[in-house]
Amino acid sequence: MTTTASPADTGSMAERPPGPARRPHRSGRIRRIGLPYLLLLPALLLELLVHLVPMVIGIAMSFRELTQFSIRDWGSAPWSGTDNYRLSVDVHGAVGAALLHSFFVTVVFTLLSVGLCWLIGTTAAVYLQDTFRGRGLLRAVFLVPYALPVYAAVITWAFMFQHDNGLVNQVLHDQLHLTGKPSFWLIGDNSFYALLAVSVWKGWPFAFLIVMAGLQNIPTELYEAAALDGAGRWQQIRRITLPSLRPVNQVLVLVLFLWTFNDFNTPYVLFGKSAPEAADLISIHIYQSSFVTWNFGTGSAMSVLLLLFLLVVTGGYLLLTTRGRKTADV
Repeated sequence: MTTTASPADTGSMAERPPGPARRPHRSGRIRRIGLPYLLLLPALLLELLVHLVPMVIGIAMSFRELTQFSIRDWGSAPWSGTDNYRLSVDVHGAVGAALLHSFFVTVVFTLLSVGLCWLIGTTAAVYLQDTFRGRGLLRAVFLVPYALPVYAAVITWAFMFQHDNGLVNQVLHDQLHLTGKPSFWLIGDNSFYALLAVSVWKGWPFAFLIVMAGLQNIPTELYEAAALDGAGRWQQIRRITLPSLRPVNQVLVLVLFLWTFNDFNTPYVLFGKSAPEAADLISIHIYQSSFVTWNFGTGSAMSVLLLLFLLVVTGGYLLLTTRGRKTADV
């Protein structure tokens, strides 16, 4: 006798998928989800080895009394607690006063350098948007300072700033007669302006490149409509270009600020191990405290304070720019 399955049983059997059929689908989904993390793993490991591990070691060194006698086995150096931090922030002491002066010099230098880099780079990018003969060649020439190696470029500037046979004094004093006598550019108060000139020279092409890329996203129809309404060139820049470049400029200014505030290569190559007081940036000051006077614990504490300052400034800047963007969108 044969038994026939009822329609209900047949439907339930048709709707019930076999168990093993789900496993390949689930495993494939897990592989797709885990693949991005797997690809990021080498970069995360490299970041851990190159940045995070030395950072943790530097923080640990800031709580110890490290000199040239104990740096070889720094783990067994005497524990100093927060003495290095108190010494660094004590503005009435010699170490704290010197660090405060270096901090103010770095802030002024960074603001001027970032402002000039942004201004020159934006101006060049805006005016090179127009089509004219030789525009491509001019763009390539503008990017040469950014493409040159930092050490080669700064060494060349150091020769140009020489007192007796430097190109700068030859042009300003011998040819243009703008100065009464040849100036010392690598010592004294003029060292600040020499450092600023080198920083702007090698930094503004990056701003030019980023702004030029951002200008490509602005529709040309906006400028055509503004021209039909009678808007001049400056009004178009003020009403269309600058507002459209606001997201690009927010990132650009932050990157330039961090690069300039932390810049060590430029003052070190330009002035050597001991920078003049007028150009005593905080990066070279921390280097002198650590590797010239052999106070590694104090230098580590200064580095941690610099890290905290940059984190606070970066967080506050991102918070303000995010709020401003949300307000503008509303």
